Amino acid sequence: MTSITIGWIALPFFLGFVIYLFPKLDKFLALFGAVVSTGYALQLFVGNSPLKLKLLDNFGVILVVDQLTGYFVLTNALVTVAVLLYCWRSDKTTFFYAQTIILHGSVNAAFACSDFMSLYVALEVSGIAAFLLIAYPRTDRSIWVGLRYLFVSNTAMLFYLVGAVLVYKTHHSFDFVGLRGAPPEAFALIFLGLLVKGGIFVSGLWLPLTHSESETPVSALLSGIVVKTGVLPLLRCALVVNEIDPIVRIFGVCATVLGVSYAVFEKDTKRMLALSTISQLGWILAAPLVGGFYALAHGLAKAALFLTAGSLPSRNIDELQKKPINTGIWIALVAGSLSISGTPLLVGFGAKMLTIKNLLPWQVIIMNVAAVGTAITYSRFLFLPRGGQQDLKTGFWVSVLLLLGALVATNTFYYETYTIVNIVKALAILGIGALAYILIFKRSTLKLPRVLEEFEHLVGFMSLILIALFWMAFT
Repeated sequence: MTSITIGWIALPFFLGFVIYLFPKLDKFLALFGAVVSTGYALQLFVGNSPLKLKLLDNFGVILVVDQLTGYFVLTNALVTVAVLLYCWRSDKTTFFYAQTIILHGSVNAAFACSDFMSLYVALEVSGIAAFLLIAYPRTDRSIWVGLRYLFVSNTAMLFYLVGAVLVYKTHHSFDFVGLRGAPPEAFALIFLGLLVKGGIFVSGLWLPLTHSESETPVSALLSGIVVKTGVLPLLRCALVVNEIDPIVRIFGVCATVLGVSYAVFEKDTKRMLALSTISQLGWILAAPLVGGFYALAHGLAKAALFLTAGSLPSRNIDELQKKPINTGIWIALVAGSLSISGTPLLVGFGAKMLTIKNLLPWQVIIMNVAAVGTAITYSRFLFLPRGGQQDLKTGFWVSVLLLLGALVATNTFYYETYTIVNIVKALAILGIGALAYILIFKRSTLKLPRVLEEFEHLVGFMSLILIALFWMAFT
């Protein structure tokens, strides 16, 4: 198993370079790497025990692969396969496929790392690959958005690196468990880096512009998997150091409220999906013990929604309400929206009910209100007029059907959540949200200011969050 794990991590990077030697096979090699990850993730669910590897003792790489890793790796694999199929008949170059599979590999590595230094390397590689994909169109706009993302990411990782060094200075090890007993400033600096990288709360205000302005397949990768490279380490730290669990939950609740508060008023479909990502990442952190399952549910649904939204005739909701869209597109939007809203028969139902079950008492009311907010946000897709004619590429249907099929198939992971009480509660949340949308939010013209997302404010928010983390660590 050790050799298989090392080979699985190394394979995407090897394929990324081989693609340049055999450019005519670029799509097939990239797809092969993602399919191998799918198989590896599935076997993690049937394995009897987690695997922890210390490859170079305390100075080196510590890998942990368990069921929690499996949820994130499976998400990465399925979303990458869907994106590759979506682009199959497009004019994407060998460079695009090489960067996609390198991004896939670096994200896998980040999910498996359990020490701060190897995680730092994986996060930096994923950041560079993501930047190259964001800037792929080579327009002035895409290059600016990519550089903005790279600057924010690298600044955050500098804070993170200093924190990692402080952990090593205390324990002579970079293991995650070293946060216990490390100086408060080590905790604050590391968490700041991860919060920014994961797009959590105000540290993630770089996310709406970056995800909405990127090309459709890149948006699906960013929202579906890349932001989760900062989320999984937060979950692991909360699970191995009990004192950190309340702090992770606080940031989860804050991110959920912030994201949904903006998303319910947003009229741009891609920005709405990006703002919703901030909210859904909060759901993952709100109950660390079951965060992996929610990450899977969100990644599949959000990737499907971004790929579908990219095929809409307009990004403006008001314009879409005046002209019927293709019925197939509408069905795909509805399926993804219902899953994120927690509707039975889709994986989002089990994920949301399981998360609510594992909330602390102080979280329950806030998160249930946020669940209604999510239902309001996605009700705008449910009530779009349908029946219009629109030609769609074959790659679109193959990729979206793969993701929608996964939403149904993975629904069986936690069939125990199918109780009368849970079903009634989920339908009530959806009904209240739909009713509130029809009566109030459909006609709302409120437009929240975007000043907080401006480039010059992003580092300022890092400073504010760092101060808050210092206070939490000392208290």
